[in-house]
Amino acid sequence: MDCAQEVSLLRRELGRLPGIRDLSFDVFEGRMTVEFDDTRTSAQSIESAVSTAGMRAEPWKTPERQLTFWQANRHRILTTISGVSLLAGLIWQGLETGHLVGSLLAHEHLEGGHPAEWPLIVLFVIAIVAGSHDSPRRAWMSIRAARPDMNALMLFSVAGAMLLGEWSEGATLAFLFSLAGRLETWSLSRARDAVGKLLRVAPREATLVEACGDHEHERRMMADQVPVGALVRVKPGERVPTDGEVERGLSYVNQALITGESIPIEKSPGDRVYAGTLNEEGTLDIRAASLAQDTMLARMTRMVGESQARRAQSERFIEQFARYYTPAVFALAIATMLAPPLLGAGDWTRWFYQGMVILLISCPCALVISTPVTVAAALAAAARRGVLVKGGAFLEEAARVRAVAFDKTGVLTRGRPRVERLIPLNGKDEREVLRNLTALERSSEHPLARAIDEYAKKLGIHVSPLDTFRALPGLGAEAEIEGRRFWAGSPRLLAARGLEDGAVRQALSQLASHEHTVVACGADNEVWALLTVADPPRPEAATAVARVRRYVHRVVLLTGDNAATARSVAQATAVDEFQAELLPEDKQRAVEALRDRYGHVAMVGDGVNDAQALAAANLGISFGRQHADVAMETADVVLMSDDLSGVSFLLRHAHHARRVIIENLVIALALKGAFLVFALANLATLWMAVAADMGATFLVTLNGLRLLATRAPAAASKPDA
Repeated sequence: MDCAQEVSLLRRELGRLPGIRDLSFDVFEGRMTVEFDDTRTSAQSIESAVSTAGMRAEPWKTPERQLTFWQANRHRILTTISGVSLLAGLIWQGLETGHLVGSLLAHEHLEGGHPAEWPLIVLFVIAIVAGSHDSPRRAWMSIRAARPDMNALMLFSVAGAMLLGEWSEGATLAFLFSLAGRLETWSLSRARDAVGKLLRVAPREATLVEACGDHEHERRMMADQVPVGALVRVKPGERVPTDGEVERGLSYVNQALITGESIPIEKSPGDRVYAGTLNEEGTLDIRAASLAQDTMLARMTRMVGESQARRAQSERFIEQFARYYTPAVFALAIATMLAPPLLGAGDWTRWFYQGMVILLISCPCALVISTPVTVAAALAAAARRGVLVKGGAFLEEAARVRAVAFDKTGVLTRGRPRVERLIPLNGKDEREVLRNLTALERSSEHPLARAIDEYAKKLGIHVSPLDTFRALPGLGAEAEIEGRRFWAGSPRLLAARGLEDGAVRQALSQLASHEHTVVACGADNEVWALLTVADPPRPEAATAVARVRRYVHRVVLLTGDNAATARSVAQATAVDEFQAELLPEDKQRAVEALRDRYGHVAMVGDGVNDAQALAAANLGISFGRQHADVAMETADVVLMSDDLSGVSFLLRHAHHARRVIIENLVIALALKGAFLVFALANLATLWMAVAADMGATFLVTLNGLRLLATRAPAAASKPDA
C-alpha cells in the first residue's frame, strides 16, 4: 500500500464486511489497523477482502519477517530487465534510423520506412512487461471499484502507445513507471530507517551478576528476560540493556538517544540509567527497575509507532483533495481526446495521444506522499534529539501555537529544591517530624518530596514504615503511618482542614518570603511543623522563554505556589504574566481561558498536578525523565531531557516542517500544472509525463527527508549534571 487511492479501495472493500468498527491507515509504513468484532468477522475475512482490492495483507511484525531473495529483489531485477531491454531497443533503433534521440522525441513509430523487425518489437515488449509487472492486477481492481489509479492510467497509456505503433514510447513509459516506484521505495526507506535506528539500539543480551557463596559470577541471558531487581553488569563500550539505578561503579553514559543531550553524563551509585544508552568508560552494576517492555526506550518505540496513526490535518486535506482532483483531470483528459477533433481542431490520433499524457499527469501520488514523508522525517528527527512528538497532528499543532503556559516547579525552576528551615510546632521533635515526613514524601513524585528526602538523609534520619499513600492533587498527600493519618502539603491544606490557629498563622507570617515555598505537615488534626523549601529558577530559563517568545504572542506562568514565590520566578524568567495558588482544576480553567484569547495554547508541565491542564491545552508538553508517568501519558509531546530549550526547538522544528509541506505542495502542483499546459499545447509526450510525475514524487520526497538533518537545539547553558 503506497497511495491514498489504494486506501480508498481498501476502505471500500473492508467497509462491506460485517463487524468492522474502525479502520486507520499509515501509507508511510504500509500498515493498516483494523478494529473489528471477532464474533461477526475474522482476520481471514479481512485478508481475503484485501486480496479482492488487489493487495496482500499479513499480520504486522516487528522486526520485519525474513524475505526470500526473489521477494527482496524482485522489483529491482524486473526494473533492471526493463531498463536493459529498453536501452538495447533504442540503440538498435537509433543505429537503424541514425537518430536515436530524435526517434523518441519526434514520436516516430515502428511502421513503414522504419525498422519494424520483430526482434526489436520483442525487446520493447520485454521492457513493457517487466516494467509494468505489478500494474495489471492493481489496475483491474481499481477499475472494478470505479476508482482508476496510476496503475490503470499507465496501462491505458501503454496500450494506447502500442496501438499507435509507439513501441519505444510505451517501453520508455513502462520503465520510467517502474523506476519511479523503485526511487519512491528507496526514499521512503530512508525515513523508515531513521526511525528504525532510533529504536533498534537496545542490546539483545545482558550480563547478570549472581551471588555464589562469597563470590559473584556472571551469566549471559536475553535482555527481554531480565527480571526487575536483577543486578546487571555493563562494561565499557556496551549499551545498557534495561532501565535501572547504578548500584556500583562510576562512568560516563551517552544518553543522546533518550534525552538528546550531546555530552555524556557522569553516573555514580544512585543515578538513573536507561536502556539503549551507551556506557563509555567504567564498568557499572545496575539494579534493573523495569521489564524490557516497560523501559523508557520501549515506551518511545510504542509512541513513535502510534504517532504515525495520528495524521496531521494537512494529510487529511490532501487525501480529500486527491479524491476530487483525479476525477476532474480524468474528465479533462476525455474532453481533450474528444472536443478538439469534434470541433475540427486536429486529428483524432494527435488528441488521443495528448489525452493519455494528461491522464498520466493526473496521478496525485506526488501530492499524497509528500506530506506523510515530511511528517515522518520531522517526527524521526525530533525523536533523535530527545523531543518525542506523538503524531503528525501534534507537530502541526505546534506550528499553530500562539501562547505557551509553563508550570513552575521542575519546569522553569531547577526541580531540585532544598530545605532551608524547619520549625517544629506543638512540642514535636525535629527528628520525629522528619522520620514521618520523609516516609510520606518518598512515595511522592513531586520535586519538593526529593528535597525533603535529601535533607533527611543528610541528618541520618531513619524513616517510619508506611502503610498507605494517597495524593491530594493541588494540596499535598497523606498516608497511614504507625496507626495515624499523617499528612503534608501547602498552607492551603491547613486552610482546607481548618487548622490555621494563632500559633500556626504567626509561624506562617515569619516564614513569608518571595524566595521560599512553605510546606506544612502533621498527623490527624494536629500541626507538627512548618518548613521552607527554596527552588530557584533554572539558569537557562530566561533564555529559553525568550526563544519561545519568537514564535508565540504570550508566555504565562501557572503555579500552585504562593503569589510571592511566583512573582519572583516570573521576574527572573521574564514571562508576560503569572497566576499563582492554582489547584489542578484552576490550571485547567486558566489554560481554557488562554485558548479563548489566543486560539492555540501549549502547556508545559511535569507532574500529576499538571495532567488536567495538559489535557485542556491544544498541545500538552511534558518532561519524560524523572517525572510523573501520568503527565507523560497525557502529554502530546514528551521532552526526554530536562533542558527547556526543547520547547523552542519543537516550535522552530514545527514551523520548518510546515514550510517544507507547503514547498512540496507547490512543487507537485506547479510541475503538474506546467505539464498540463504542455499537453494541451501538444508539446508533451507520454514518457515526459511519467518523468514529470516521477520527478515530482522524487523531489517532494527528498525535500521532506531534509528534515532528518535538522540540527539539535542549542541549550543556553547546561543544567546541573
